[in-house]
Amino acid sequence: MSDSDLTYQEVSSKNVAKKTLRFRRYALSLKWSDAWKIPSFKWKFLVGMAVFASILTSLPFFFDAIENRNGYMFSDFILELIPARNFSIAVFFLIWSSCLLLVVRIYRDPMMMLVTLWAYNSATLLRMACIGLISLNPPAGLIPLEDPITNKFYGEHYITHDLFFSGHTTTVFLIFLCLKKKWDRIYVLWASILLGLFLLGQHVHYTIDVLAAPVFTYAAYRLALLFTKNENSLLVPGSTPV
Repeated sequence: MSDSDLTYQEVSSKNVAKKTLRFRRYALSLKWSDAWKIPSFKWKFLVGMAVFASILTSLPFFFDAIENRNGYMFSDFILELIPARNFSIAVFFLIWSSCLLLVVRIYRDPMMMLVTLWAYNSATLLRMACIGLISLNPPAGLIPLEDPITNKFYGEHYITHDLFFSGHTTTVFLIFLCLKKKWDRIYVLWASILLGLFLLGQHVHYTIDVLAAPVFTYAAYRLALLFTKNENSLLVPGSTPV
């Protein structure tokens, strides 16, 4: 059947489908050298990295400040049912295996990198604001997490007052949202669920800290998608989709 035999609506739908397929193929083949030719991608990436570096630099000072506060401790009936155990090794493995997977994927996907960068920045700033406004003392029976990597950014002592909302759960759930491949997402989704359970089992967080993290993280992710919408829809002039 030729286009002349189709109605206007059918022809339009057919053209939209072709363009969608063309864009998806192009997006899969887009390289860093191609993305770098988009001016808005360049400045958003550089500004995002500057914000990211500023956050990492400020974290030790921020966490030192909140550790000196005396906050509120409330009764968590779920934690009261769980005897505290040390799951630091399992938590360490789930977080950094997910991060490594993300690094491997964004190596070939600059648009994923841009979204992840701004989503992380947004989620972290939102979390710092929540921690600053909501002063909580750690749950009873807390066993500090031993993570030789993240503790480098937290300062010399274990941080126990960074409670609402959970940063570890935020990180892994955000990776789940940003990944594209089916089995990658399945693995990281289960990692985020297990991570939340391990954090509760170690009494590192209240239940509300873990449950609230995906909600705030998803909001930050949607903001990042909105902020990078134009870059995700632009085609580099002269490029040929495969």
